[in-house]
Amino acid sequence: MTITDPKGSLRKYLQEARDAMLWKLEGLSEYDLRRPLVPTGTNLLGLVKHLTGLEFVYFGTTFGRPSPDEPPFDEDDPLADLFATPEESREQITGLYRRAWAHSDATIEALSLDSIGHVPHWPPPHDEVTLHMMLVHVLTETHRHAGHADIVRELIDGNVGLLRNKSNLPDEPAWEKHWNRVETAAKQARDD
Repeated sequence: MTITDPKGSLRKYLQEARDAMLWKLEGLSEYDLRRPLVPTGTNLLGLVKHLTGLEFVYFGTTFGRPSPDEPPFDEDDPLADLFATPEESREQITGLYRRAWAHSDATIEALSLDSIGHVPHWPPPHDEVTLHMMLVHVLTETHRHAGHADIVRELIDGNVGLLRNKSNLPDEPAWEKHWNRVETAAKQARDD
């Protein structure tokens, strides 16, 4: 990949974010995958389920390439894609996410970056988009949700890091020292 391959660069960073999403699920119980740890109900498996539908719509339906695997959107419950029901297994959701990747990647491969599509749930004239715009949009959304997954996973079991095989964090004593420094600064800056 070179700087003259913008589609390849975007796909590389998108795949890294996809991989990070699934990595954050590894080693957790069904309960920990699903439990909400913040007031909005954000949970790991729900983030993956949400991104699955997002990829099917933005790289499939938007460009006239719908997938038979695309889950239906529940008009009566617009938050239904943000959590896994007890009947939906980890394997079902992650498998569907991987099928969404394959479908998305086929669209990305088949079309040029300036190909025009129409996002079905965006109002005109904002519904008209290019493949380039959708790549940037989905890449941004996936990395955003990977950041959410980082925080949720840390709340569950303290597991942190950017990459599966390489930590980007300092050793434990340095991390504790940093935390203490941040806490001290916060206390000194607070309004009393």
